[in-house]
Amino acid sequence: MPSKTYTEEFKRDAVALYENSPEASIHTIATDLGINRATLANWVKKYGTETRATSPATEKSPSASVTEAEQIRQLQRENARLREERDILHKAAKYFPARDELVIRFRFVDDTQKNHSVKRLCEVLGLNRSSYYKWKTTSPGREKRLINDAILGARVTAVFTKERGCYGAKRITAELQDQVGHEPVNHKRVARVMKSLKLFGYTKKRKVTTTVSDKTKTVFPDLVGRKFTADKPNRLYVGDITYLPIADGSNMYLATVIDCYSPRLVGFAIADHMRTSLVQDALTMAKGQRGSLRSAIFYSDHGSVYTSRAFQNTCTELGIRQSMGAIGISADNALAESFNATMKREVLQDSKTFANHLRCRRDVFRRRTRYNTVRRHSWCKYLVPAVCEECGPAILKSAS
Repeated sequence: MPSKTYTEEFKRDAVALYENSPEASIHTIATDLGINRATLANWVKKYGTETRATSPATEKSPSASVTEAEQIRQLQRENARLREERDILHKAAKYFPARDELVIRFRFVDDTQKNHSVKRLCEVLGLNRSSYYKWKTTSPGREKRLINDAILGARVTAVFTKERGCYGAKRITAELQDQVGHEPVNHKRVARVMKSLKLFGYTKKRKVTTTVSDKTKTVFPDLVGRKFTADKPNRLYVGDITYLPIADGSNMYLATVIDCYSPRLVGFAIADHMRTSLVQDALTMAKGQRGSLRSAIFYSDHGSVYTSRAFQNTCTELGIRQSMGAIGISADNALAESFNATMKREVLQDSKTFANHLRCRRDVFRRRTRYNTVRRHSWCKYLVPAVCEECGPAILKSAS
């Protein structure tokens, strides 16, 4: 392609146009005239006057990308961006004064998108636009879940209050499953709802030693091996003694006999002492409940009352075989230990002691009745002991 040639007059007119247009750059004038920017720059050097061509403040190199006017416009645009960013952050501060959570930022973008573009809002707040749009798309589903959780929270609170704060997530779930007209619910969801409502059960620790072994007495073999299960009622029992603290500083003592099949509390005795007669009375009550204990196994720790001659004679008279675990290992009598801890935690709750001996007897008796007929147990697939014994293995199999 042949090179273009320009007349001397054209060159001088082009230079004059540039010099008389202080707001325009060499690039702008060259584009308007359809010539190369470097060509116009050379003409300015050759034919230009000192008014613009030779002034240090206005003379620009042909390689310069922006002029002073362009820099001003760039600064104005940047200033506008900063004002917009300041305005966005000022409005956003009302949404998260305490902490900057992602959901709160999404909500701010959703509320403010009429005044600013979503792109700009996400840029200022450091959000991914795709994440915001996903949050907005799934919003109806979240609102529905929140409503369902609120309804479930009311049901959970009702059960929790009814059981005086003694039920955890799994027991509350089992209770809800039996309520007619409601959809099944998962215990993990119940646990999450309970956590959000700050519903927690009671936990207390044992402080008084109630097992005093006598190394001179007979020790019976372990016939259980920590397998506290039975295929029928009235086959395997566990027993233990626990203390019940009284407000005046004294203690009452509770001896229990629990059937490992249900686990049903079939015998108990309360006294202000730990003599052998205490455990004998509990075993006698169990015999009265069952009619006969013949051929059953009774498992206990190595406490002196259980190794005493008097208690051995009682077991012999009732046809019971005694069994004992290792010394000083609570896991060897886990079922009885669990009952004692749960009973005191749920009866005393925030109180450290019983008001008096009479109140202690009444509360424990009420607890015994509720334990057998109302309270759900993880030991038997969250069924009530009375229901478990009445319905037998079939209901246990279906519950599992």
